[in-house]
Amino acid sequence: MGMPVTVEVIDSLVTAGDLEQIFNYFDQIDRRFSTYKFDSEMSRMNRGEIKPADISALMKNMLELSEQTKNQTNGYFDIKKPDGTSDPSGLVKGWAIYNAAEILKKAGFKNYFIEAGGDVQVSGSNGQGKSWRVGIKNPFDQKQILKVVFLKSEGIATSGTYIRGQHIYNPHDIGQDIADIISLTVIGPNIYEADRFATAAFAMGKEGIVFIEKLPGFEGYMIDNNKIATMTSGFEEYANA
Repeated sequence: MGMPVTVEVIDSLVTAGDLEQIFNYFDQIDRRFSTYKFDSEMSRMNRGEIKPADISALMKNMLELSEQTKNQTNGYFDIKKPDGTSDPSGLVKGWAIYNAAEILKKAGFKNYFIEAGGDVQVSGSNGQGKSWRVGIKNPFDQKQILKVVFLKSEGIATSGTYIRGQHIYNPHDIGQDIADIISLTVIGPNIYEADRFATAAFAMGKEGIVFIEKLPGFEGYMIDNNKIATMTSGFEEYANA
């Protein structure tokens, strides 16, 4: 997936094989959906080498979820690029983390942390028996943590331009950079939900935090280009241990 992946399982019965299963899963997802690997199903589909009737069940599921998210976000989430190709990166990462967490859950584990590229899914407690602590970086000084949130079963995702540069665009105004906000962090019931809505909300610019405010079960923390932070009404509840 072109990014570091961290898996921590606190339960005493975890084995190296359990962790290997998770990393193998991420590798399989990368091989299928990567837009950087020449031989991935995604790349081959974008080149027209795979007909719509011949795509895999996993790819069909991803396309259906992408369309669902597009409809739920008034078109602000759209995997279709101006050149006609598709890039599901804004959905795949959170979806993959969520599915990896489900693998651990079904194996009977209750206390774990999975992070890929800054997006996180947690369950249960950390090694000290407390809620998992997740820091939100200052996009203007990444050595500084602006906020620490405490999570038990939620997902947290951040969309922004401060690491990868401008890679999220307003699909309603193609070619126009989103210059008024730098990062938008979303906490949701799981990482799949948090990640997809964080991507869409970032594409909305400053209206994105309003969109998150109206979403039941979600909270957000936005930093604009003037270094001003705006948070949803219930965000501070996660910042209190």
